[in-house]
Amino acid sequence: MAGEGEGAEAGAVATEITLEYTPTWIVASVCSVIVVLSLLFERLLHRLGKRLKKGSKKPLYDALLKIKEELMLLGFISLLLSVFQGPAQKICVQESIVHHMLPCPLPASENAGAKYGAAMFTGALGGARRLLAGGGAANDYCQKKGKVPIISVEAIHQLHIFIFVLAVTHVALSVITAILGIAQTRNWRRWEEEIQLNNESDPQMIKHIQEFKFIRDHFKGHEKRWHILGWMRSFFKQFYGSVTKEDYTAMRLGFVMKHCKGHPKFNFYKYMIRAFEADFKKVVGISWYLWALLVVFLLLNVHGWYVYIWLSLAPFILLLVVGSKMEHIITELAVEVAQKHTAIEGDVAVTPSDDFFWFSRPKLVLHLIHIVLFQNAFEIAFFFWLLVTYGFSSCIMGRPSYVIARLVISVVSQLLCAYSTLPLYAIVSHMGNSFKKAIFDDNVSEGLVNWAQNARRRKGKKTTSSEAGDSSVDGRYGGSVQMANA
Repeated sequence: MAGEGEGAEAGAVATEITLEYTPTWIVASVCSVIVVLSLLFERLLHRLGKRLKKGSKKPLYDALLKIKEELMLLGFISLLLSVFQGPAQKICVQESIVHHMLPCPLPASENAGAKYGAAMFTGALGGARRLLAGGGAANDYCQKKGKVPIISVEAIHQLHIFIFVLAVTHVALSVITAILGIAQTRNWRRWEEEIQLNNESDPQMIKHIQEFKFIRDHFKGHEKRWHILGWMRSFFKQFYGSVTKEDYTAMRLGFVMKHCKGHPKFNFYKYMIRAFEADFKKVVGISWYLWALLVVFLLLNVHGWYVYIWLSLAPFILLLVVGSKMEHIITELAVEVAQKHTAIEGDVAVTPSDDFFWFSRPKLVLHLIHIVLFQNAFEIAFFFWLLVTYGFSSCIMGRPSYVIARLVISVVSQLLCAYSTLPLYAIVSHMGNSFKKAIFDDNVSEGLVNWAQNARRRKGKKTTSSEAGDSSVDGRYGGSVQMANA
């Protein structure tokens, strides 16, 4: 009797109700809810974009457009998963293939291979009910060939949800981290205001180089051991007071002397924040290499490998290395001044250079921070998605101690990035040879862009007209030669 009851229940589950036999009021109600929610979200983004435009926040408006692009990409991914859901069920493979690299171990039973259709990717090795929910027709199609489907409907659905949760988590955490990072620079605004209020007519005193606190903090002499001590100090300094007032003053003056020498009252803080907002649109997006990392992360989620604990440590270590490097760049700027001068008139002015950065590329730091933020978002999104979907005790979660360690490391990395690394990047990234277009106001930048485009168009027209003139001259000259020869 129990077997007959289970068979009847399985048959009921396997018979899915199609749109042909669904009440029209249910279809209309579901469509109405989806359309209303979509329109409300679209209007919310539209109003936010108008406010950013009115508030002269063009970089943040560009970041909002980047978020819209990511949402459109998510919609396209969702469409692809839905369209290819049916054809994927008809891709049949040998049963032995699906027994390798599983996130959860298969149960020791003769029916393990049949349960694969519901276990793929999710690791949810339930009974016949979940199997049939994964698509009975496709299973019958493959079973007739003595094979199993390459992936179940349930697995595609859960993968779909996870990609959406990951993208939303990445955008949300990037926004929160950037806001906290900018808030961390509130002291810099006050320092900038104090510098702007200083009287330029004050006499410039000549001081010995070691009298400056900026030099004393970063350089203790010419001993070889100071090179190692400098790196150690840079490593620990990122955890407390990553940028002091002396650091800000010296780097600000160095930037002004190199790029704005005739404008000593240049507001370096506003320029730095505008440049940071312009870089934010790159951080908030998911580039192609981040999608490639996502595929690698999912591939390595194999039972018994415990790779995720190392994947969570990698971005944390990378973040510490990036923070130490940027702190050490400040030290190198101070050392260079101390080695070139014995006394200075006025304040310390460092000399920005690309040589202080890895491969002489200041932009590389932004890409590394982007990878760290994405990896943290992946860890946090993966944890909460598994927690809601399968529970904390699920085998795909892994060992509880590893799970908690991964979550703690990700949260600490996110806080360290907002508290120290992003503020460091905001100011140290400008210690290179070049400056960013954020040095101009939005109106000036747009005017320069329009001027450059018009100049290119005029040059193109002149080139075209000169080529046309040359061809006509050549034609006339050729005709004259032909007449002369005749």
